[in-house]
Amino acid sequence: MKINIVYKKEKGWFVGHVQEYPDYESQGGTLEELKSNLIEIYDDIRKGLVPDAEPFQILEVAI
Repeated sequence: MKINIVYKKEKGWFVGHVQEYPDYESQGGTLEELKSNLIEIYDDIRKGLVPDAEPFQILEVAI
């Protein structure tokens, strides 16, 4: 399984979210820490531990 992580560097931190769940943001001092934090959040969502989590839909548009 693959997930897409959207991130940026902000004031020395890597801040990001799983693409389908932008409401659940995390941060890390390194990309590896950010990835680990977001995988943990994603696992909690998949296990039903975040009952209100609804994925955003992704629409690809060719221009």
